[in-house]
Amino acid sequence: MSSIVPVTETDERSPLLQNSSHYAGEITPFTSPSPDDQDLPSSSTRPTNSTDPKQRLVSLDVFRGLTVALMILVDDAGGAFPSINHSPWFGVTLADFAMPFFLFIVGVSVSLVFKKVSSKPAATKKVVVRTIKLFLLGLVLQGGYFHGRDDLTYGVDINQIRWMGVLQRIAIGYLLASITEIWCVNNNEVNSAIAFGKKYYIQWVVVFLLGILYMALLYGLYVPDWTFEVVNESSSLSVLNYGTETQTVHCGVRGSLEPPCNAVGLIDRFILGESHLYQRPVYKRTEECSINSPDYGPLPPNAPSWCLAPFDPEGLLSSLMAAITCFLGLQYGHIMVHYKGHMQRIIIWLVCSSSLLVLGYVFTVIGVPLSKPLYTLSYMCITTGASGILLIAIYYTADVINIRKPMILFQWMGLNALIVYALAACDIFPAALQGVYWRSPENNLITATELLFETVLHSEKWGKLAFVLLEILFWGLVAGFLHIKGIYIKL
Repeated sequence: MSSIVPVTETDERSPLLQNSSHYAGEITPFTSPSPDDQDLPSSSTRPTNSTDPKQRLVSLDVFRGLTVALMILVDDAGGAFPSINHSPWFGVTLADFAMPFFLFIVGVSVSLVFKKVSSKPAATKKVVVRTIKLFLLGLVLQGGYFHGRDDLTYGVDINQIRWMGVLQRIAIGYLLASITEIWCVNNNEVNSAIAFGKKYYIQWVVVFLLGILYMALLYGLYVPDWTFEVVNESSSLSVLNYGTETQTVHCGVRGSLEPPCNAVGLIDRFILGESHLYQRPVYKRTEECSINSPDYGPLPPNAPSWCLAPFDPEGLLSSLMAAITCFLGLQYGHIMVHYKGHMQRIIIWLVCSSSLLVLGYVFTVIGVPLSKPLYTLSYMCITTGASGILLIAIYYTADVINIRKPMILFQWMGLNALIVYALAACDIFPAALQGVYWRSPENNLITATELLFETVLHSEKWGKLAFVLLEILFWGLVAGFLHIKGIYIKL
């Protein structure tokens, strides 16, 4: 599934894990992709505002590590601070930026890894194999086999395994972006904005086709009434299959973006199956479904039946729009490849990011709401624009003015993002620690540490936040140790 990579690794890197410029002998992100542009100016003649072709690109690692840290923060502290947890359905919170950040930086990295391809079939084979590995790893981590914190059991019924997830969505975006980068890019030299557009116009055609297909299905599909099975908690479950009842959700609409009757859920139920969807969707924190909204809680009186229905936030249809985030990240990477000056890149990125933010706002005004579970067009534009702004800030700090020490933990985490994500964000390591306890499962190191912080700070939620920050610091130091030892985990 994974391997320990020494510092002499020369294979194409997985964009999720590390920057393509990290190892000697790999494609460096600052050399021109044009075969005619091999004679680079020496350091004495290179403009002071341009980058060294062999310079280490730190900003991508920092961006990636910051995204992993953000995911740990919102997943583990979101219960104590619902305001940073995922929005129950419409709107955007801090947690809703984590997935777009991942997809965006994957796209940027793909443009650097595949800017020179010696063998298209060989590169395609590596992409397909890596996609399969990433998808299968996501299936293992998020399919239901590992039950996570506070549950010392494991195992999953194949009839109820969850097919989609974070890594699966990233795998889809990575596959589409990589294949188009390998096969759909012209070989002409880029010496103007028009030449830039001609070189990558096929990718923009793919973006528009994906967007049109998504919008057509989202607003055009008719969603009929549908049923699902729910466990009746008041019933005895001692008899097999006893205690379940069938609930009916009344729809009969077209173009609805509300939780019960949207085309995203319809397609997932039809293709993936109801039992293979995420069983604790965010809309269970809406006012209709929780008396503690925006947090989880008991059902309010007369709650609609769909509050108990499953819904996958990384579904099939929404992944089409999510893949566009990868493609836009790809174009940011192309700007990095073709424009050598720091300020050239920053200005172009700023124009692109500002345009996306304005476009996203316009879509919200005309009636396309922000929704991470549906990955709406407005949400895609806003979060991708924010990704570009964050990239500019990190790039300017780390690679232009070379202020790196304050971001060293994030840089280390970005170099080993996959292992940190798997062990920390997916709760594998905390669950393993909780498996070692004194006399009863509640007496374990994780619970004791959290209780200590809560006692010292006299607050459950602030104690939880302090524990999560310590957790992020711990994984930053672990990643730093691996970096010092020259160990990098990749698929």
